[in-house]
Amino acid sequence: MSLSAVHSTLSSLKTCQTDIGTGMDIVTDVALDVAETAGTENDAVLKKLEVMMLECAKLDQEINCFVEVVNCVTAEVRNQEPEAMFRLKSLVKEKFTERHDSLSEGELQNHVKLVSFKENVRNALKTVNPEAAENMEEELDEDVAVTQSEVNFTCPLTQVEMVDPMKNKKCNHHYDRDAIMGMIKARQNQKKKLRCPVVGCGNTDVKQGDLILDQIMKRQILKR
Repeated sequence: MSLSAVHSTLSSLKTCQTDIGTGMDIVTDVALDVAETAGTENDAVLKKLEVMMLECAKLDQEINCFVEVVNCVTAEVRNQEPEAMFRLKSLVKEKFTERHDSLSEGELQNHVKLVSFKENVRNALKTVNPEAAENMEEELDEDVAVTQSEVNFTCPLTQVEMVDPMKNKKCNHHYDRDAIMGMIKARQNQKKKLRCPVVGCGNTDVKQGDLILDQIMKRQILKR
């Protein structure tokens, strides 16, 4: 097996990850439609959708694990004798098994799209049926069931209406995805922290891991 073939395979897997992410966004949209519709079977449907999200998150996690292992092993093999390439498959299998076994349920539950799914569904239930929301496994710290007229859809960075609103779990402020990701990357290149751009906010370290796509706000924007 050549390294070029390995890189080609990894590229295909990354394409699969993009498709998995798109699928998870679609499942979240379906769940929000269900949450916003009154019905006695909604809880069961939402549970099934959550199981689908868990399966997708698990697959995405396994792909990340595999890619990480392959990159690590190929980096080692590249500096060894050519014969080492013949052991590439077995080395990857061995290290992947070891890394996969070390993955925890906590890591899976913290998958960014799974966290976003649960939070968005919870918020939708709060808006439609506060009593049902209280039966969910975990409550949010703040009440985000606000009307569309009370929501500011303007990105504090671009000063235009957001397309993909990302919510900061630390300070609860929103930014457009492309704008905030660009700022985070720029600050990382400068080896500096990014302060929340909302005037008066005390959050001095905006991180990508603290951001989740606010599906409810995105739907509100699309309905305008």
